[in-house]
This record gives sequence, structure tokens and C-alpha cells, in this order.
Amino acid sequence: MAVVLGVDVSTTATKAVLVDETGTVRGIGVSEYGFDVPRPLWTEQDPRLWWDGTIQAIRSVLVSTGVSGADVAAIGLAGQMHGAVLLDDRDDVLRPAILWNDQRTGAECELIRRAIGADRLIAITGKDALTGFTAPKLVWVREHEPDVWARIAHVLLPKDYVRLRLTGDYAVDKSDGAGTLLFDLAARDWSEEVLERLGIERAWLPQTWEGPQITGGIGASAAAAIGLVPDTPVVAGGGDQAANAVGVGAVTPGVVAVSLGTSGVVFATTDRPLVEPHGRVHAFCHAVPDRWHMMSVMLSAAGSLRWLRDAVAGGTAFADLVTTAAEAPAGSAGLLFLPYLSGERSPHPDPLARGAFVGLTLGHDRRHLTRAVLEGVAFGLRDGLDLMTAAGMPALTQIRASGGGSASPLWRQILADVLGAEIATVETTEGAAYGAALLSAVGAGWFPTVEVAASASVRPTPAASPGPDAPAYAGLHGIYRELYPALAPSFRRLCAWTKSRTCADAGRLHRP
Repeated sequence: MAVVLGVDVSTTATKAVLVDETGTVRGIGVSEYGFDVPRPLWTEQDPRLWWDGTIQAIRSVLVSTGVSGADVAAIGLAGQMHGAVLLDDRDDVLRPAILWNDQRTGAECELIRRAIGADRLIAITGKDALTGFTAPKLVWVREHEPDVWARIAHVLLPKDYVRLRLTGDYAVDKSDGAGTLLFDLAARDWSEEVLERLGIERAWLPQTWEGPQITGGIGASAAAAIGLVPDTPVVAGGGDQAANAVGVGAVTPGVVAVSLGTSGVVFATTDRPLVEPHGRVHAFCHAVPDRWHMMSVMLSAAGSLRWLRDAVAGGTAFADLVTTAAEAPAGSAGLLFLPYLSGERSPHPDPLARGAFVGLTLGHDRRHLTRAVLEGVAFGLRDGLDLMTAAGMPALTQIRASGGGSASPLWRQILADVLGAEIATVETTEGAAYGAALLSAVGAGWFPTVEVAASASVRPTPAASPGPDAPAYAGLHGIYRELYPALAPSFRRLCAWTKSRTCADAGRLHRP
């Protein structure tokens, strides 16, 4: 039985998924691990955890399915984006990787804007300088750890450290490269201008590849450790969001992906680079050749629901909590929720933004609170979608939802009403790992293009369509949009008043 293997190197686990020629998932292996918070608002991880996790996850799925390593036609890699992996000239790790959710680099973001010019930076890279991206992390190391900076020979992204251990090659796909803030979006390669302005050596950075291109073959020692055959092809793959979009079939303009995980993402494929001029949504290269995408990111989507459950309904299953929310009317009887529990990125790139319930009365109970959270997240996603539409996003035909929140029929219906579009899910729920497998299937020659692979393999479920509550939500969204500008000055004053306490609490909240 011929299979391909998709590997997703995430922040908390590595997942390996075996997929056959019909697009059916034959098995899944998972290896979990944690990350470190050495100081408040810092997040770091030892890259060797990813390699150990890859070995364990692949061996696990091969054993559980009885599939021989000789039957694996190709491997695709996906993973957490933006992490800075620094290696010396012997490929030894110089320091723990600084992760995507690390918040230490506010000053470095401003330094980057001054060095390049804010408008010029957005025009080249498709993004403003934000703490999550890779470039500010490199500048931070230069400013604060000169001994490490002096020894850098290679800079890789998380999944590409695993690639190095697999194949011995320094390589990155163009979607993940575009998330570093060092990429020329239109040229689909490193920006010499940005690198020069920031003093980053081009020689440190790997060669860039399109998602389904083969970057190398598995070496003998790696093959022995994992249980695969030497020279098994490894394709470039994609950053987790681009790979997830492949996995749900969002590979052509018009099909939009919405991810309802801890964070919330709206992902729209484009056939040319489109840039929101103020950088409030982000533009990247897609893992699909000659495609790009725009992405709106909110930091607390399903994370807002988890917070509510833990705060007011401890021990209640999410399904039960959401079921009771259906008893509250659309609009939650005049209650609105701002989902800025971790600050925000889109449409308000403001780390000091805070969550809020507005409109509380004695008549509200847990049902209204829960529904208001579901609606507030949907309104936040609509804010990002509106910015993408204004920037030229192609007209959407369908939204494909994924992530834990998409399992709720009520939430899907609210999304359909608020976003004004059909909301479908797909049969396969393995997200980025499944997308990486499809990219490897193209590299193995099973399909001529990623679009053909997705069309043949991704099976949408029946969609929720906008219903009778849609007009009411359109009116409420207008009120919702007034709240952040009105409250932002108060958020800043509150953060200043509680600065030391807030920083300490944030560190504890992110500790694994």
C-alpha cells in the first residue's frame, strides 16, 4: 500500500499522518512536549524536542498501522511559524528557539520600522513589524546576546530544523519564509534590501522552495532512527496556516479558510500579492506555487471560550456549555463581548487591548455570556474579513472551517450569519499535517498540481448558510466596531496602572 506522510511540528506536539492514494487518513502518531517561559512574556523551546517528537510520532504511526517504511513515497513538513532557530557552523543549537508567541521584541519592532520605513516594510514584506515574526527576534539577539550573534552560521524555522536532521539540507518553503518579515513578497524570496538594512547575513538563510518541491532525501542515520528508507523524498511543505489551508482545500481564490483554534485565523488565497496598506492583516506566499494569501489573525478565538468555561463553568464540557448558549437569543439580549484577552493582532495590532463584556444586566446569565463569546469571536473574524475585502481579496464562494471550535453547529451557524457566507467543514480534521501530506503527494507524482490533489482528496461536509438572524447581526456588528476605539484609551491606562502585576500574570498563564 503506497502512502505519503505529513508531519506537523507544532508548539506542543509533533503529529505524523499517513495518507493513502485516495486521500484517506490511514493512521496518526503524536508525540507531546512543552515549552519554557524563562521570563514573563517570553516563550522558548529546545529544538531537539521537535526532532525527538518527529522520531516518536513517525515510529508510532508506522507501528500502529503496520505500514512498512518502504511504502512511504514522500514526506511533507508543516509546523509552527516565525520561531528563530540559531545554529553554529557545526549545526549545534546556540540557544533555545524563540517562539511565535514570544512578546519580548516590542522595541526591536520599532527599530525595524525606523531602519526600513514603516510603509516600505509593508510594501516589501506584506506586513508590519510585530513581535511574533522572526526578524524582530534576530534583532533582539543582536542587541542582547552578542556572543550568540557572533557565532550564528544558520537561521532556520522550526520545521526546517527537523528537515535538517532528516536530510542534511538547509531549506525552507516560501510560505514559512514569508512569515519571517525578511521576504520580498512579490519576488517570493529573501529581500536583499531588508537584510541589508537589518544587518542580517544572507548566507545564514536557507534556499527557498515551493511547497510541493522535493528539497532532499532522508539520510541513512535518520532513516534508521525513524524506520524509513534512505533517500525517501522530503518536500518543502508549508507553514502551519498555509498547510492547513491545503488540508481544507483553500488553494484557489474564492475558497476561504477559517481556523477556530486557541487563536482565530481568516485565510484567503490570492493569485497575486495583495497588501493591506496599514499592515492590519498580513500577506504571505502560499504553499501552492504562484499563489499568495492574506491572513487575519485574532489571538483569542476558541481561547476565549476556554477562558469563560474555566472562569464560570469549571468542569463543564464545551459541548454542554455551547448547547445551553442556543437557549439565548441572537444578540445575547444586548450583551457584547470583546475577545481581546491576549491583546490583538487583526484588525487592531494592539498588545494592550483587553477583553470586555459590554451591556451586562441582571437579566443575563451563563447562557447569554456564552453566546456573547461565540458572537464576539465571529464579529472579530468579520473585522479581519472586511479589511481583506477592502484590500482586494477575491469574492468568496465558501468558507471552510477547521479547529476545535468548528465542531459546534451553533458556532458554525453564527459564523455563517455574521460572515455572510456558507460555512462548511471537511471530513479530515488533521489540518496542517494533512495538508503537508497532500503537498508530498504532489511531490511524489501522484497529482500534477496542489489544486488537483486538494480537489481529489478534500471532502467538504454540508454547509451552514446565512439564516434569518443575519440582518440582526449586521446591525450589532456596527455597534461592536465602535467599542474598541472607545475603550482603547482606558485599556492603556489600566495596563499602566497594573503593569507589573499584568506582566507576572501573563507569564504564569503561558507556562505549560
